Amino acid sequence: MARALTPEEWLPLAAAHAERADALTAVWRAARAAGRKHAIEDFLFTYYPTRIAHLRRWHPGAGVALVLPDGGAEAPGATPDADAPDPDDRTTWRWHRTTDGEIVALDLDAFLADRGDTVWYVRGLLSATTSRAGTFGCFGLHEWAMVYRDREAGRDQRHPLPLRLGHEGTDAVVEANPVRCSHFDAFRFFTPEATSRNQLQPSRAAQVGMEQPGCLHANMDLYKWCLKLGPAVPGDLLLDAFELARDIRWTDMAASPYDVSEYDVAAVQIETPHGKAEYVRRQRDFAQRSGALRERLLRVCDALLGTQ
Repeated sequence: MARALTPEEWLPLAAAHAERADALTAVWRAARAAGRKHAIEDFLFTYYPTRIAHLRRWHPGAGVALVLPDGGAEAPGATPDADAPDPDDRTTWRWHRTTDGEIVALDLDAFLADRGDTVWYVRGLLSATTSRAGTFGCFGLHEWAMVYRDREAGRDQRHPLPLRLGHEGTDAVVEANPVRCSHFDAFRFFTPEATSRNQLQPSRAAQVGMEQPGCLHANMDLYKWCLKLGPAVPGDLLLDAFELARDIRWTDMAASPYDVSEYDVAAVQIETPHGKAEYVRRQRDFAQRSGALRERLLRVCDALLGTQ
């Protein structure tokens, strides 16, 4: 039987989780409230589609049950007379079951029936990535390859920001440096003119065989895999993965061809030796942080699959 936490144990954890989620998303929420796009953080809510309300939800993870307050079937804030179900009522959440009307837990059989294949895939991808040494010579040129020769072809840029070196200067950086992108979900956004310049030709089918722990986007994707596994992932792991993805995103754009000075970000000038060294330093730091998160997520997968 799942270990059960009393309301006195888990309600403070859920409240602290929501507060941390609010702090981590404060910049993006402020921009949205003001009706502004945020060229750096919008990515975290478009490419990784999720809602703030879901990010604020704390889950104890698989194998932990929660005793509901007052022994009732409704969580704090429930509105039983409302027409719509209360989003804070855990008894209504997908893949959850209630025992005796007062203890709620993740229904592992129901979850694995729907998401078992996803758990196996995520485990295989993470395990393969962990088994490889990181490579640190790409210098973030994937962002440059996404705008390569855009003006020449009459295409719109991906972001409504000026290019720090202009169009010709940006193209010259791509042409002067080897492009070594191993991540398919970055490579697929390369311009047609840049695709053939990549020394690697990643594909969706080859993703498990090519993903490596030095890749910024592979490390950002730990957040995506946490989202895919939903309530089976403990809340602290979800927010740790989101925080890592957010930090990487800021470096990704600082090292990009875009001028992000309006966000008070100093450019990582990867066209220079100093900028390349700074990029690799950050890349190695992110690889170390992601390695610890990848191991934690692997343990979540192993625990889930051990129940089958």
